Amino acid sequence: MTVTRRTIVQALGLGLSLPLMPRLAAGQAGDMITKTIPKTGEPLPAIGLGTWITFNVGDDPLLKDECAAVIATFFEGGGRMIDSSPMYGSSQPTIGYGLRKLGHPDRLFSAEKVWISDPASGAAQIKASRDHWGVGRFDLMQVHNLVSWEEHLPALLDMKAAGQLRYVGITTSEGRRHREIARVMAEQPIDFVQLTYNILDREAEDRILPLAREKGIAVIANRPFRQGDLIRQVEDAPLPDWLAETGAGNWAQFLLKFIISHPEVTCAIPATTRADHVRENLGAARGVLPDEATRRRMVDYVEAL
Repeated sequence: MTVTRRTIVQALGLGLSLPLMPRLAAGQAGDMITKTIPKTGEPLPAIGLGTWITFNVGDDPLLKDECAAVIATFFEGGGRMIDSSPMYGSSQPTIGYGLRKLGHPDRLFSAEKVWISDPASGAAQIKASRDHWGVGRFDLMQVHNLVSWEEHLPALLDMKAAGQLRYVGITTSEGRRHREIARVMAEQPIDFVQLTYNILDREAEDRILPLAREKGIAVIANRPFRQGDLIRQVEDAPLPDWLAETGAGNWAQFLLKFIISHPEVTCAIPATTRADHVRENLGAARGVLPDEATRRRMVDYVEAL
């Protein structure tokens, strides 16, 4: 059976799973650019899938099926990491809905967060998140926005030691609390840090990304498009005539290739509601990546728009 976008959407809308699932579970990574997790050497595709806002669709059956089609396209294109949080409304059950439709693909790298000020309630929140996703354990559990990290982080490290999750991390966004992020990175045995990094938000280059290299910490880049504002800012401008040097074919890939070409960035997590945008985003993890001179040229070009 040939799997097309139409057959995926039809199957999801009808509540079907097989015979699509074996092909989707295997994925089509092809020449996907991967980055390694420093602490283990495990490879990850450099483009993941964020779910902030886009997967907060409540119980609307049409919108849930659209999100399920996004997940199907993501795995079909070779993606692995899906990132969410209890803060993201109905995003967690929406992910679970899509994963059930797809028979829980083996290639999933599940990245979640604990986000609750009461440390005693952390374990219960993590269990609720697992139930929403329908997974036995998460690959990565992060302390979201450093909320009560002093208490949550030791608990997560204990869970990791017990085999109840694979990696531990911390997160922030929009340039907040970088000084505290750096302190945690320097003092705690974390595996991942997640923060905002894109072609216009480059504060992380000053301290956080060099520290990640020094400490062997993987980096997840959130808000790669500034929640769509960056795409809207550049989409009417002409692409540079030296576009081929970046390896990109469009603006979305131009912006993503800048991010994942940084040596310390492990994975960028753009969010979308559209399967065609998933394919476009995943295309940034194929072909060449810009070198340092081209990266500087990219910054100059965008800042001049």
